[in-house]
Amino acid sequence: MLEAGADADVVNSVGRTAAQMAAFVGQHDCVTVINNFFPREKLDYYIKPQGLNKEPKLPSKLAGPLYKVITTTNLHPVKVVYLIKENPLLMEAEALKKCCTVLDLICEKCIKQKDMNEVLAVKMHYISCVLQKCSTFLQDQEDKLDAFIKNLLKGRDPDCFPVFQEKFIRECIRKFPYCEATLLQQLVRSIAPVEIGSDPTAFSILTQAITGQVGFIDADFCTTCGEKGATKRCSVCKLVIYCDHNCQKLHWFTHKKVCKILKEKREKQEQEAAKEKRREEKLAHKAEQIKTDEQLAETEGASNSQTEAEGPAVASAAEGLEGSKMAAETNISISKSH
Repeated sequence: MLEAGADADVVNSVGRTAAQMAAFVGQHDCVTVINNFFPREKLDYYIKPQGLNKEPKLPSKLAGPLYKVITTTNLHPVKVVYLIKENPLLMEAEALKKCCTVLDLICEKCIKQKDMNEVLAVKMHYISCVLQKCSTFLQDQEDKLDAFIKNLLKGRDPDCFPVFQEKFIRECIRKFPYCEATLLQQLVRSIAPVEIGSDPTAFSILTQAITGQVGFIDADFCTTCGEKGATKRCSVCKLVIYCDHNCQKLHWFTHKKVCKILKEKREKQEQEAAKEKRREEKLAHKAEQIKTDEQLAETEGASNSQTEAEGPAVASAAEGLEGSKMAAETNISISKSH
């Protein structure tokens, strides 16, 4: 619908946009798609010479691959690098530099236009920073991005936290050129107090700001590329999740340092959980037994009370019956005498 020209800013009878209504009913994927949509014609503007320029700012052959990167809803830096590696046209340093130039122009336009779009501006700036880093590695690392991916995934020894990735994303946010932007100030206030290695991470805060999702809701995300709906787990520790075998293989060089530690931690947690479950079952059984005993005691007490209450009445009835019998015998004797 968006590609066919649907206007995402139209409001309904209660003044709500489609994205706001989707968020209200929990359709977070719809919110992400709407907030990350960028019309193709706005990008095609840059494949034509403008003004006195004889050459376009973006070669037409790069428009398609760049548009795929722009419209991605997964902003994980490794995923962005994956998208670049998928297309040979983007695996050139000069091509990436031209893409960065266009992204910076779009970012500037989003800020300076009448209807300011800070979300799209931050996203374009962030992708531009990733592409610039890729361009640097293509120049320095013999046209390969594997070194950059490894740097993004490499974790520190104690807990395998990706320090380089965290610092890189923070640096991207810090370089945003429009300091007066409200969204930038919110990002800084959210990230600044958090120590590197603690939650929330800079990536989760940035994702929430751009896509509109509140954290990672009811879904498993790939440890390597951040793709939603990952289902495969490490066969040893069973705690780290991946979307496919390639992501697991790529992450193994750093995960293997803590895999056994995580396995021991998981087994310990499972033992403690089983122990706690047995304790709860025992307490529940004991509580049920106590409840049964109380009900039995109440039943016996009620029975005894009823017996005590009926005792005098039975005795009185017996006495009355005996008196009637004696009266009848007396009447018979009198009759015989007469």
